[in-house]
Amino acid sequence: MEKKASTALIHHPYRPPEGFDSPQPGIFKASSVFFPNVAAMRSREWKDKTAYTYGLHGTPSSYTLEERLCTLEGGLQCVLAPSGLAALALVSLSMLRSGDEVLLPDNVYEPNKSLVEAELKHWGITHQFYDPMDLADLESKLSDKTRLVWLEAAGSVTLEFPDLPALVRLCTAKGICTALDNTWGAGIAFNPFDLLPGVVPALGVDISTQALTKYPSGGGDVLMGSVITRDPALHMRIKLTHMRLGLNVGSNDVELVLRALPSIYLRYRAHDTSTRAVAAWCQAQPEFVQVLHPALPSSPGHAHWRSLCTDAAACLFSVVLDARFSQAQVYAFVDALRLFRLAYSWAGPISLVVPYDLARSRGRWPAQVARGAVVRFAVGLEDPQDLQADIAQALALLRT
Repeated sequence: MEKKASTALIHHPYRPPEGFDSPQPGIFKASSVFFPNVAAMRSREWKDKTAYTYGLHGTPSSYTLEERLCTLEGGLQCVLAPSGLAALALVSLSMLRSGDEVLLPDNVYEPNKSLVEAELKHWGITHQFYDPMDLADLESKLSDKTRLVWLEAAGSVTLEFPDLPALVRLCTAKGICTALDNTWGAGIAFNPFDLLPGVVPALGVDISTQALTKYPSGGGDVLMGSVITRDPALHMRIKLTHMRLGLNVGSNDVELVLRALPSIYLRYRAHDTSTRAVAAWCQAQPEFVQVLHPALPSSPGHAHWRSLCTDAAACLFSVVLDARFSQAQVYAFVDALRLFRLAYSWAGPISLVVPYDLARSRGRWPAQVARGAVVRFAVGLEDPQDLQADIAQALALLRT
């Protein structure tokens, strides 16, 4: 049947030859997915990634990214979410019901804290916060209602590094699901599903989440999260919640993360080297009464970090300014920085800085953190000597 040109453009018969290969995988964008016949429409299964049914349920691009992230973190199954926070929310919504209780570390990522204090509370889900540096404190708060324990290593802002294997072992022995925000480790510092290599059976978390916004993306221009598991039944529980919520990520963003993944180990190592240099320099500055970075022997949980990670750390460190400085002085110090830009997030090429009010965001002041204003630095890919000079010129403002 002869077609008009407008129709022929839409239903064009040409198909490019197969066999094309290049360093980056092809990117597929779709909402509608074509079926050859009704039988195929009725029989295709998207849950096991053997076929395609609708763009929301996966494309070759999203499947490829999910499989590569599993390799990165040592998991077997993965789903993608629109942001790191969406990944955290997906886990809690999958695992918790009215009457259940969730436990979170005192130093939990603040948006996750806000999620349980507002949304989950409205649905009849209770919560408690535990001291991640005190195994007995966690044990005392576990109960018959506890269905999920969140873990962070290192903790948000103050970067305490817990005895992660001990926390996981305790929860596993009581049959309680553990979920780790593994954004800091990124699948590089340690394997969340095999915390004690060589030990059989393997000791690991049940669920690992990441803000792919950080290291897997690396450019400061993508919002995405992931939820990775090893247990098929647990994965399907999360996957079905993911489907019912209609969570999806754009193929253009998938492309950016796929392009960045091959360099993640190089970038993590470069960030790590520069961060340690700048953090060590900060220790010698009298205005800072404490520098928090897991690789520093004086930082809380250093021994746990060294035991688990051997010699790998992310780009974050925090300083505690002497309590004699007023809030206005602290803000003036931050505003005076030129290379460190005032912004949230981290693990991109540009160094970032954020002042925090721990007295407001924490239920109690961390026992191992000195009193004073806390400022978190995220070191980018600039030369560390330039970053030290930037902090030095901002400190000069405090000294005058």
